[in-house]
Amino acid sequence: MNIEGLTPMTKIELVIPTTEVDAVAALMRSVGATGYTSLGGVSGVGHHGAHGGRMLFNDRDALTLLITVVPAERAATIVAGLRPVLDAGSGVMFVTETAVSRPEYFR
Repeated sequence: MNIEGLTPMTKIELVIPTTEVDAVAALMRSVGATGYTSLGGVSGVGHHGAHGGRMLFNDRDALTLLITVVPAERAATIVAGLRPVLDAGSGVMFVTETAVSRPEYFR
């Protein structure tokens, strides 16, 4: 992607059980992510069946989408750190090229 005025980066998105958010967010920060966005109450259908959005009385069964953007040179380290977490439980990871307008926020 080459859009004038934007800096290429890598976006990592994870859909994980809400109970895993704190540990996964700490792991992402420890291996080079400077921040993340968390969207709770995610719903969908996948390998483990259907998942509803926010559960009225049971937040433990809800899913959360975590999004972080990092320089490309940090992406492989973060992905390598997250793979064992996903291998041990449910969740999915998406890694895509993106571009940002304020690269200093992600370094």
